[in-house]
Amino acid sequence: MNRNQQNFSLTHVLRAAVCGIMLLAPAMVSAQVAPSAAEVARYSGLHAAAHRGDLAEIERLVAAKADLNARDPYGRTPLHVATYAGKVEAIRALAKAGANLGLLEKDRYDAVTIASVANNEDALRALLAAGASAKLVTSRYDGTALIAAAHLGHHGVVKQLIAAGAPLDHVNNLHWTALIESIVLGDGGPHHVETLRALVSAGANLQLADRNGNTPLRLAKTRGYRAMAEILEKAGAK
Repeated sequence: MNRNQQNFSLTHVLRAAVCGIMLLAPAMVSAQVAPSAAEVARYSGLHAAAHRGDLAEIERLVAAKADLNARDPYGRTPLHVATYAGKVEAIRALAKAGANLGLLEKDRYDAVTIASVANNEDALRALLAAGASAKLVTSRYDGTALIAAAHLGHHGVVKQLIAAGAPLDHVNNLHWTALIESIVLGDGGPHHVETLRALVSAGANLQLADRNGNTPLRLAKTRGYRAMAEILEKAGAK
């Protein structure tokens, strides 16, 4: 295997790893785990109502003093469940009732990161409007919602998170920032280009390098991502 093939293989292993598929582990484990059909069938109370988006039942249970932050066996609260299910009105109702917006489930994801990975801009908007933080360190990669969204090229989500004060230059345990992930885990296409543009415009550090000393500009050039390289160069990247 030549050097280019090695780099290509490593990139795809890391891409899979950050998506939650641990190719180097004995078993394949998903980083974000939405409730399965079997789990949903066992839900009751607020978890069940949140999954269905049943506002009347949520209001009834809140009035009856149900635990807003109760956990299912995977550590998901009703807010997590509503976010996985994309039930925006349920998110609003739970937040208004006083649900803790920053709790992490078993794999250390909060509702903001769940909505960001799902590219659910409406759910994210509801969470941020209710006071959820875009600054939490989440996931087994010690990342942020912004890093996760940048990796996936969810540029609308990225712009919301930037506006909400997400840390632009947080470095995860792979030694990657949101800017770097938009390049090394992106495809160089329009969604990732727009993501990178948003990060650059917001003032992300253009010189922070990966653990091998590769700057964002060098990474973009190495991958042949011309549009990304042009944006970086115009902004003064070296």
